[in-house]
Amino acid sequence: MSLRRLTNLIGFVICALLMAYAYYTQFHDGLEPCVLCIFQRIAMIILGIIFLIAFLHNPKAVGARIYGILLFIVAAAGGAVSIRHAYLQHLPEWKQPPCGPGLNYMFKSLPLNEFIIKAFTGTGDCALITWKFLGLTMPEWVLIWFIILGVVGLVVNWYWTQERRIGRPRYD
Repeated sequence: MSLRRLTNLIGFVICALLMAYAYYTQFHDGLEPCVLCIFQRIAMIILGIIFLIAFLHNPKAVGARIYGILLFIVAAAGGAVSIRHAYLQHLPEWKQPPCGPGLNYMFKSLPLNEFIIKAFTGTGDCALITWKFLGLTMPEWVLIWFIILGVVGLVVNWYWTQERRIGRPRYD
């Protein structure tokens, strides 16, 4: 198996594990996701799907570079949402936006352009810190993973376009 193909598989597995943990914290620990959390999840799912398709397709140089660019764009979009979420969490209480209606209500009652604006600006729900690990909140950890996965996905799919195999070298 080539290094590029293995990396795409590992990228998919990491995305799947991160989503599994997100759902575990939601359904087992009772941490309800806010609007920005849901958009981060959507970006992570799309990122995982692209990694999986890149692994299964195993394209030549041009196709691999396209996958690398797609991975980087999706990771950058997810990272932007994570940055906004972390920013809201670090605002003083008096500057935090008020809590708003749920995502389903906004989607049903607002025109699409207003829905997108309201959803991405976040609400007071997004400013609550309900989980920390090593001093970082969940959006900050998700941002780190978006950076790692986006950069690795781009570099490996852009530069490792030749078949570099893992394992013992062949002497023909």
